[in-house]
Amino acid sequence: MSQKISTVAFIGLGVMGYPMAGHLARAGINVRVYNRTPAKAEAWAGEHGGSHHATPCEAASGADLVLVCVGNDDDVREVTTGENGALSGMAEGSLLVDHTTASADLAEELDAACRERGIGFVDAPVSGGQQGAENGALTIMCGGDDADFARIEPLLGHYGRAVTLMGPAGSGQLTKMVNQICIAGLVQGLAEGLHFAEQAGLDRQRVVDVISKGAASSWQMENRHGTMIADEYEHGFAVDWMRKDLGICLEQARRLQARLPVTALVDQFYADVQVMGGGRWDTSSLLRRLRAVKPD
Repeated sequence: MSQKISTVAFIGLGVMGYPMAGHLARAGINVRVYNRTPAKAEAWAGEHGGSHHATPCEAASGADLVLVCVGNDDDVREVTTGENGALSGMAEGSLLVDHTTASADLAEELDAACRERGIGFVDAPVSGGQQGAENGALTIMCGGDDADFARIEPLLGHYGRAVTLMGPAGSGQLTKMVNQICIAGLVQGLAEGLHFAEQAGLDRQRVVDVISKGAASSWQMENRHGTMIADEYEHGFAVDWMRKDLGICLEQARRLQARLPVTALVDQFYADVQVMGGGRWDTSSLLRRLRAVKPD
């Protein structure tokens, strides 16, 4: 289980996976790609010089490491344990890493399926959005055993600025849930603050310039206030995907008997945004919802 990783399969070339796989290719790693839309895989291979393949199994064949970055639990199952899935092409001693934000149950399920085949597994959801993926500055939260993590940590560093082992399989996904819970409240707070400033007739940019130097500062404030003031919501993580993530968080919270009243409320606010036609707007569109709500 200690052989060097020289050939990687990357499955899923969306807004995150496409640049992540690109960082690996630029680092001189042999990358084999698969995407459900073949044209995207062909375009990636044309740009980066890797090879594209017709199935996850074909892409994974001969790879020391298979990386997955798709949409949800069912998508992960389809490309890993489904017909022509990656596991059917992986050799004993290879590794599977799932970057998808998915359930902790799925991580444990995949870990068991991999162990049966003598394959290592790490769940490794990421935070930082498309910008972080393009800049190679993602935060990666991992769940797995020490030996498997030690093998993949240097490679994940090509697109992650912080790569941390959080515990056994599933721990990465649980940590990503904490991340999304915190973000939900922060974005709503920022939206309410900017809405209040607007209603009060304040110069919102000057307000942010002042308060961002104090305790109110956050990544969301620094990176999203300008587009929120401009009422532009095409710059980040989509509402549809955030609701998927928050659904995972709320289901896990019910099992753990953890109380998430603010998260549940913000989830419903995002449902309102979807009704407004904003499923593909980025998560900072909570401000547009506030502007649309009529006062009592």
